[in-house]
Amino acid sequence: MSNKRVAARNPWAWVSTLYFAEGLPYIVVMSVSVIMYKRFGISNTDIALYTSWLYLPWVIKPFWSPVVDILKTKRLWVILMQAVIGISFAGVAFTIPVSNFFQYTLAFFWLMAFSSATHDIAADGFYMLALSEHDQSFFVGIRSTFYRAATLAGNGLLVILAGYLENYFGSITHAWLICFLILAGLFLFFFIYHSFILPFPGSDKPAGSGKSRDFLRDYFRTFVLFFKKEKIIIVLSFILLYRLGEAQLVKLSAPFLLDAKEAGGLALTTEQVGFAYGTVGVIALVLGGILGGFLSARNGLKYWIWWMVAAINVPDLVYVFLSYTQTSNFFLINLCVALEQFGYGFGFTAFLLFLIFISEGDHKTSHYAIATGVMALGMMMPGMFSGWIQQTIGYKHFFIWVCLSTIPGFILTKFIPLDPEFGKKL
Repeated sequence: MSNKRVAARNPWAWVSTLYFAEGLPYIVVMSVSVIMYKRFGISNTDIALYTSWLYLPWVIKPFWSPVVDILKTKRLWVILMQAVIGISFAGVAFTIPVSNFFQYTLAFFWLMAFSSATHDIAADGFYMLALSEHDQSFFVGIRSTFYRAATLAGNGLLVILAGYLENYFGSITHAWLICFLILAGLFLFFFIYHSFILPFPGSDKPAGSGKSRDFLRDYFRTFVLFFKKEKIIIVLSFILLYRLGEAQLVKLSAPFLLDAKEAGGLALTTEQVGFAYGTVGVIALVLGGILGGFLSARNGLKYWIWWMVAAINVPDLVYVFLSYTQTSNFFLINLCVALEQFGYGFGFTAFLLFLIFISEGDHKTSHYAIATGVMALGMMMPGMFSGWIQQTIGYKHFFIWVCLSTIPGFILTKFIPLDPEFGKKL
């Protein structure tokens, strides 16, 4: 029966929607929430602190990913998490108008973050079980494209819609309530659609065998082997600090664009931020990532890593320029945002390839999950105090501080272990 049901499910019918559904809640939790809270007048200190805590589910994801393997099927986890994410979106929508909206919406964002991180584990596992090796390779570009499309839809189209509705209704509350109801409806659709359209791969079975002693032994051994890797202290330091500047910049870039001139910002409208940061910026980010992947495949990671370190860090200087000039030239603002995001996309390629490199071995999947957890920690911790720093020293000095924070990444790059041929073989 399972073979017939698998054969009846064309991957074109579900890969794109599955990875759009994977990317959208992440970008809403990590980025759109920042813009929404800024529009409601929440301080930069509180925005950066509390939205950075939302990284925690991705930090600790490696510790509960085995549970998704052991209990039930990946297919069931995917569908269940999409339902919970939809409920979370509705919860945010209905608590926006209440007096203590900040606390209540944060609670639903927390639920959304844990559900989204769990959905990531299940969706990625399901992708590998439901497709042959050939189809996995063929559809990897499709899944990446629709994950990026979700970023564009969240940071771009959704924010632009919110800005339009703010003007139409004359109410920030009504505008964002409607946007989150739309998201809730979209995930209700995903829940129903994927309940019918996702295949039933025969290999999608719970991994638990009842031998809890063996499971616990292997579970802890996976972590021990990771921390026995070559130059692990340098490796962990590099993962934590490579994006030290970017981790702080990403939390304050949108608030800076939205803040009034007298507060040191650029006084853009919500729609303008959606276009500049969420549309032009995302397109530049994708192009930078594509170029980085192409060049790495041609010459290897070690050949390009210094150029990529420079690319992810040096363009942060555009925000120093913008904060000192406070230009009203929208074309120039878009150009600066595009330059910084293109460099980020290009430079982030090196980081992802390095995570793959240090995960090589018998426990590649688990070790990659651990590495990405450390990566999320490296984004969460600096982001938490970035708002306080900005409000203490102002935007001008804050963006100088961001540029200084890139120095540890340059230094640690010199000492990380790298195979000169790595990247060419991928």
